[in-house]
Amino acid sequence: MSAASNYLENKVLDHVLGKGARTMTSPAAIYLALFKETGTGTLANLEAGTLTDEISTSGTAYARTAVTFSAAASGTAATSGTVSWTTATADWGTVTAVAVMDATTAGNVLFYGNLTAAKAISSGDTFQISSTNLTVSLA
Repeated sequence: MSAASNYLENKVLDHVLGKGARTMTSPAAIYLALFKETGTGTLANLEAGTLTDEISTSGTAYARTAVTFSAAASGTAATSGTVSWTTATADWGTVTAVAVMDATTAGNVLFYGNLTAAKAISSGDTFQISSTNLTVSLA
């Protein structure tokens, strides 16, 4: 995952280049959100910070999940442990993308990208991303 949202790109540039109030601070915690393709262009929506394709929280047991990353090396950081969502209590649909978010609901997209392989999540399934299998890079 190497795509940064417009929000994050602007914050980082203003901070590093000394523009504005340099108000960028690290979020207290970061979360992973899961998205499904609905024909509206999920990645384009995430670039713009639009969350319309996120998995529904209504009656599904879906919620964003906290994530931690190891220290970056060579411009890349990887998840420092396995990330597990709660067991689905209804079908979530086919998960096609993931985003690093700065809040448990609403908030801002920081990074986003497609999964290597889409995954259908049915009632009773538990979605996981194994340790180090999700990386964020600045390239």
